[in-house]
Amino acid sequence: MIQVIEVASPPTAVVPAGSTTLRQLRKAATGLVPHAQYQLSRLGPAGVTGAAATLAAVILGSVALLSLRAANQDLNAEISRAQHRPRATVTPEQGLIKVVAQLPTRAAIPAILSQVLQQADAAGVQLAKGQYTYNVASAGAVARYELDFPLKAQYPGVREFINRTLTNIPSAGLYKLSIERKAIGDTQVNADVRFVIFIRDRQP
Repeated sequence: MIQVIEVASPPTAVVPAGSTTLRQLRKAATGLVPHAQYQLSRLGPAGVTGAAATLAAVILGSVALLSLRAANQDLNAEISRAQHRPRATVTPEQGLIKVVAQLPTRAAIPAILSQVLQQADAAGVQLAKGQYTYNVASAGAVARYELDFPLKAQYPGVREFINRTLTNIPSAGLYKLSIERKAIGDTQVNADVRFVIFIRDRQP
């Protein structure tokens, strides 16, 4: 009896269409590595260092360019927001009203006189006497007091007294200053210092 044995033929391998291109890329990559090593060996240590520096410069430049682009985008966004933000318009009259509202009233004059005396003591200047005059506001809401102090002191002390008063009393201004030295060798001078204090004559 004859037995018939069927032998299955081996499956035919299916080769992808792009296998030839893949083999070419692998071959090119395999040959590229020895070529790169050869080129680096020709450059020497100095050349390799230079190439690395160039590559680092390119990377840093790219990072800086990206950062600059991001900053530019943020700036443009901020400008766009500012353009669409409503603008507060203040007229000169409104600005004047605001300044007048920050001035002291007549009730604050005793406290202001006390501050003037404190600045004189801090500057080493003795105020033996003084007088003040109230000038009524003819128009508007601003009036003023004139504080007149004749004194005798050293010139640096007089200047310090004036500077400290103007710095610590925002509503004060120097209205008059006269200085007289009787003799060249005198260490003290006769001075007449007059301040003006602006106040609110009435509520705004």
